[in-house]
Amino acid sequence: MEVIQQLIGRLHPLVVHLPIGFIITGLLLQWYDRKNHEWSKIITMVFLWGFISATIASVSGYLLYKGEGYSFDTVKYHLWFGIATAIFSLLMYFRLLPPTKMDFIKRMPVVLMSFLLLFLISFTGHLGGNITHGSDYLLEPLPNNIKTFLGLGPELYEMPTLDEENWEEAELYTDVIQPILNNKCVSCHNAKKEKGQLQLEEENGILKGGENGAIIETNDPENSSLYSRLILPLEHEDHMPPKDKTQLTQDEIAVIKAWIAHSNPFDKKIGELGLKKNLFQAFFPKAEDQTYPDVEVAKIAKDTISALKKIGLHVEPISENNNFIKVSCINKPTFSDSDFDLLLPIKDQIVSLDLGETQISDAIFEKLGSLPHLTFLKLDNSDITGRNIESLEGLEYLKSINLVGTNFQETHLPKLKKFKTLQTVYLYNTPIQKPQKVEKRKPGELFFDYGGYDLPAIATDSIVY
Repeated sequence: MEVIQQLIGRLHPLVVHLPIGFIITGLLLQWYDRKNHEWSKIITMVFLWGFISATIASVSGYLLYKGEGYSFDTVKYHLWFGIATAIFSLLMYFRLLPPTKMDFIKRMPVVLMSFLLLFLISFTGHLGGNITHGSDYLLEPLPNNIKTFLGLGPELYEMPTLDEENWEEAELYTDVIQPILNNKCVSCHNAKKEKGQLQLEEENGILKGGENGAIIETNDPENSSLYSRLILPLEHEDHMPPKDKTQLTQDEIAVIKAWIAHSNPFDKKIGELGLKKNLFQAFFPKAEDQTYPDVEVAKIAKDTISALKKIGLHVEPISENNNFIKVSCINKPTFSDSDFDLLLPIKDQIVSLDLGETQISDAIFEKLGSLPHLTFLKLDNSDITGRNIESLEGLEYLKSINLVGTNFQETHLPKLKKFKTLQTVYLYNTPIQKPQKVEKRKPGELFFDYGGYDLPAIATDSIVY
């Protein structure tokens, strides 16, 4: 019987649209037929079906509330307004019937009843949307500064972060465990939605447990459902969080396990528990990647990338966090100065360009100066001599130039020293003679890498496989 109730309850998101459709259709037909009154019988039947479907939706909604662990405070207004919608649909049906003995209904203005019914169906739907999507669902796409200005800023939880220098002084529960639960578990296990009769917002709820009893067996994480459900296969019906929700990371799961294994304290510092630093490595702030320009560029259209690949260029994104790309001519050795125009549609997105072993000449430098975000440039094994290389001086993000195997002339080296952001120039196998003594590189100083390093022999070099 319980299974049948759950099945009927879970049909609520489907059947709830039926009364909305019937009632809105009836109201629209009323407005359209307000002068001719030709469709009165049809409109009357539409409101009857609106009453029947609204009643079914109310019953299924009630069963959903009972079976899914919602608190009554969360659903009560949605439920009562749903019932009121069903009743008003029935009243509208009786109001539109031919003369009956129910005179009190006949005295009610149809226009007033229509507006009341429109309000009921709209407000009931709004309350239902708040339950399923959250009260900020419609406003969520707005920028945070606008929502804050309107006083509608959402309640956001920050992911746990620890100071790497003072990590042992942080309280394990307050600074790590609770933020994890807030982000991954509390949306279903809170005071308004006690799924499984479980609340994870605070200490009392965690210690109380849920409908199946305690969720923590002190010092025994394997037999604590708070931990054991996290490590079940994703498809397992008892796995938590549900597979359609954001899952905990392995680092977060490991910390919860350690917390339970050390008596799940709510007021002790990490240092007091003797936990190792590597357990919290994922919670230390990550150093910002300053490899590429910190600017935003537009995303490249897929058909543009496809067109470039068809002519032999290799194009790949730098990361998922930006729209920068790497371009290589490794599969197009015939690339020449005149082919550079092929890159103009993506000039803003190119940060790494490999023109090694192609047919380019010194004339390419002036064109390369039009790539505003170019950071890494490979010109190895080409006919480059260095003439006009000063055209690249205006590239404010250029860090590395590979000139290995080119005919680059020493007379052009002073030009490279004027590049403000240039860090490394590779000059192996060029006409430039390697200095007898290469000074140790200083921080921030341009480094000329002449290659040709002699590595000391080690014992394993003599092993024959």
